[in-house]
Amino acid sequence: MLEVYLHWTTLLTVALLFGGMLLFSSSFAAFLLRHLQPEEARMLIRKAFPLFYLFVMGSSGLAGLLSVKSDALTATWMAVVMVSAAAARQILMPLINRATDHGDKVRFRRLHGVSMLLTLAHIVISAGIVLHIAQ
Repeated sequence: MLEVYLHWTTLLTVALLFGGMLLFSSSFAAFLLRHLQPEEARMLIRKAFPLFYLFVMGSSGLAGLLSVKSDALTATWMAVVMVSAAAARQILMPLINRATDHGDKVRFRRLHGVSMLLTLAHIVISAGIVLHIAQ
C-alpha cells in the first residue's frame, strides 16, 4: 500500500513541477512585460525568479526522494533537475542580473538563452517523467 501511495504522490509532484514551470515560463514574464512598465516588470521578475528556482528545486527534490527506492530513473532525473536549478539560481541568475545592470546586452542575451534552454530542458524532463510514471 505504501508503494502505491508513493507512486501516485511522486506522479502528482512531478506533474505539479511540470505545470508550474510551464505556466511560469510561458505566461508570467510575458504577462508582466505586457502590463507593467519595463523597469517595474524587470524588478518584479528579478524578485520572482529566485522563488521559481526554489519551487523547481523543492518539487524535483521531493519527487526524487519519493521515488528513490522504487524508481531509479525518476530519482536520477529529478536529482539532475534539482542540481541544475540550484546552479541556475546561484550562478546563472546573478550573471544575468549583472549583465543587465552593466547594460551588456550581448552577454544578457547569451546567458538568458542558456537560462531559457535549461528551463525548457527541465520542462521536457518532467513531462517525460510524468509519462514514465503514468505507465
